[in-house]
Amino acid sequence: MLTRQSLGMQIAARIGAARDELSAQWLASDPIRHFVLDDVLPQDWVGEIRRAFPPGEAMTLRRTLREVKYVSAQMDRYDPLLEEAIYAFQSPEIVAQIGEITRLRALEPDERLYAGGISVMGHGHFLNPHIDNSHDQSRQRYRVLNLLFYVSPDWTEAKGGNLELWPEGPDGRPLTVVSRFNRLVVMVTDKRSWHSVSKNNSQENRCCVSNYYFSKYPVGTSEYSHVTTFRGRPEQPLRDLLLKLDGGARHLLRRAFPGGIKKSEHYYRK
Repeated sequence: MLTRQSLGMQIAARIGAARDELSAQWLASDPIRHFVLDDVLPQDWVGEIRRAFPPGEAMTLRRTLREVKYVSAQMDRYDPLLEEAIYAFQSPEIVAQIGEITRLRALEPDERLYAGGISVMGHGHFLNPHIDNSHDQSRQRYRVLNLLFYVSPDWTEAKGGNLELWPEGPDGRPLTVVSRFNRLVVMVTDKRSWHSVSKNNSQENRCCVSNYYFSKYPVGTSEYSHVTTFRGRPEQPLRDLLLKLDGGARHLLRRAFPGGIKKSEHYYRK
C-alpha cells in the first residue's frame, strides 16, 4: 500500500526538481500568488487515489447560494489511502520546501484538517467567488496557504469544475486554472485572494485532496481578520446582493462574538 512516507518522498522530489520554476511562478502571480505543478506523482499512484474516493453520498453535501459540493475531513470513514495522501503533503520536508518557495514564515500544516480533507463536485456543482476565513478555528493562527491536488483523470477546461482566481476581485475577470489530473496548486489565502470553482458541466466527479497551512504571522506586514466572504459572479447581480448582505451580517456577528457562536464541524475528530 502507498503510505504518506512514500508519497511524501515523491512529492518532495518533484517540488525540489521544479523549485526555481515554482519560485518564479509565485513571484510573478501577484496579487493572488500561486504556483502550479503538474505530474506530481506517478500516474498509476494518482489513479489509485482517485479510485479510493467514496461516492459523494457518503460525504457531507453543502448546498447553498454560496456553493454546492460534497466535502469531508473525517478520514477514518474511508479508504486509508485517502488519509495517507492528505498527510503526505504535511511532511516536514514539503512544508519546508513550500516555505522557501513562498517566503512565508513559520508554516504549520494542520493535523486536524480544519476546512481541508477531500471534496467531490458532481454535475452542476460550483463554488462562488470568496475569500477564506483568515484564521484557524481557535483564531490563534493565520490561514495562509491552500494546497489543492486534483485526481480526476482526463480533466479538461471544457468540463468546468476548474479553479478560478480573481486578481481584480469578483467584479473583474477570472484566471482559470484547470483541475488537471495529477496537478498541485498552491495558492495564498489572504484578504485579496478571491477564488472560486466554475460549475461542473460534465457527468464526471471532480475530486480533490486539499490541505491548508497556517502561520502565527499574516501574509504581508499588516494584521487582518475576516470571515469567509462570498460574492456573486458578475452575471449574478441578485445573488451578489444577497451574498453581500450575508457576508456583512456574518462579519457583524464575528465582531460581536469574536470566539464565534457555532464552531465549524469540518475538522478531523480522531
